[in-house]
Amino acid sequence: MNESRTVQWFPGHMAKTRRLIKENLSLVDAVCELVDARLPESSRNPEIDALAGHKPRIVLLNKCDLADDAATARVIAAWKAQGVTALPVDCRSGRGLDKFLPAVRTLLAEKLRAYAEKGMAGKALRIMVVGIPNTGKSSFINRMAGRSRAKVADKPGVTRSNQWFAIDRDILLLDTPGVLWPKFEDPEVGYKLAFIGSVKDEILDSQEIAVRLLAVLQRSYPDRLTQRYGLTAFEDLEPYEVLEAIAQKRGMLLKKGEFDTERAAVMLLDEYRGGKLGKLTLDAV
Repeated sequence: MNESRTVQWFPGHMAKTRRLIKENLSLVDAVCELVDARLPESSRNPEIDALAGHKPRIVLLNKCDLADDAATARVIAAWKAQGVTALPVDCRSGRGLDKFLPAVRTLLAEKLRAYAEKGMAGKALRIMVVGIPNTGKSSFINRMAGRSRAKVADKPGVTRSNQWFAIDRDILLLDTPGVLWPKFEDPEVGYKLAFIGSVKDEILDSQEIAVRLLAVLQRSYPDRLTQRYGLTAFEDLEPYEVLEAIAQKRGMLLKKGEFDTERAAVMLLDEYRGGKLGKLTLDAV
């Protein structure tokens, strides 16, 4: 993996998104952060803490159907102890999203009481939706706003590229584009984000990403490699040798009888992202 292109990969549109978040933060009452349940720590943008300031925050662990249930439960318990509201959800199927509106109203109970005391009961709560690319923000808003994605009239001071969506009689969501951060201090985080597709595949070498993924699987979920690919006695193999073994098992050979590791790498990444390796959480919890 080319460190200059991935570990410090930060396209201009992401810098613009960061500015938009800062500019529009004063318009919202809380921040909803979407993370990937498979990478509950690595898929959290560390800049959100600084950008969001003291705004109340709710974290949605999306794609929980692809993550290790026990690990997800431990993460939610740990964050709860730190005062962070977190919910396991699957935005494609809608699982867990019925708990979002009650959680928002609980999180902003004081503001709702203040509105009521001022005779402003029914005034809409405004929530900014943030997260890195490919964590499911669009799926979340589609589910909550309905198929029509009825756009609410532009609010003063909101950049035109951002959109408000009504998801209930008194709750509005402000959509923002996905944003990574300028530099991954831990290179391993960059690799993990590549596993789930938050860093575009065209920018990276698929074989190197697959080899990195295999190293994690060998360490944390070796049984899945046996179950999915029929591999045995691979504990002492280097990850690239495991990739060759997978290519051999799947009959992926080149003309000269060499293993087609490029094809095997693409298949491995697709199968991991599609949940065919089972429920996996790749961050240590």
